[in-house]
Amino acid sequence: MAASVLNTSEETMAMRVVGALRDDIVTMALKPGDVISESDIAGRYGVSRQPVREAFIRLAQQGLLLIRPKRATVVKKISPEGVRQSRFIRESIEVEIIRRLASNPTKDAAAVLEGLIAEQEAASAAEDSRRFHTLDELFHRTLARLAGVEYAWQLIDDHKMQLDRVRYLTLGASSSRVAIDEHKIIAKAVGRGDPAAAEAAMRAHLARAEVLLSQTISDHPDYFE
Repeated sequence: MAASVLNTSEETMAMRVVGALRDDIVTMALKPGDVISESDIAGRYGVSRQPVREAFIRLAQQGLLLIRPKRATVVKKISPEGVRQSRFIRESIEVEIIRRLASNPTKDAAAVLEGLIAEQEAASAAEDSRRFHTLDELFHRTLARLAGVEYAWQLIDDHKMQLDRVRYLTLGASSSRVAIDEHKIIAKAVGRGDPAAAEAAMRAHLARAEVLLSQTISDHPDYFE
């Protein structure tokens, strides 16, 4: 069913279901290969099946669900090629974001980023993976906001679901510590207005996705296509 036939209330509800299901898939509350149904999801969120049907269609278009007519809908396995393409899109955009910000940082940029990193350290120390993941996302979104191009983050967010699934599977004390250290290098380069160093730090940070992909395929082969 096309989104255009939904009324405003149904469209809003469909987007809420999309967000909730996407979060469940990324954080492995719904694992690759899990079977889901419109009726079950409608019951879980207390909505009608129509916005759930629309949410399923959108998530299928994003490569997270496989809708099979007259058969069960399943959470798609992770595509290694999709992960690599997600990383390419993200790096292409985010390198330009960080260069723009470091070339003309706002007065409070360094302090804002340091505050976010301090929160990440607290989440890592508490071994709160979900909280750390949220703060990690917020750090990168904040870079775009400080650079005056927050919409660019939305473009990244729309294409990084496969990459997010791999990142979440590898979250842990050591992994989050590495990410925090890399965020500090990025923040320091921004603070001193050094776009070349900021770009190099961001490229190194995002390049780790390939290592994480190899690690995750080895640890969870059944989760991958």
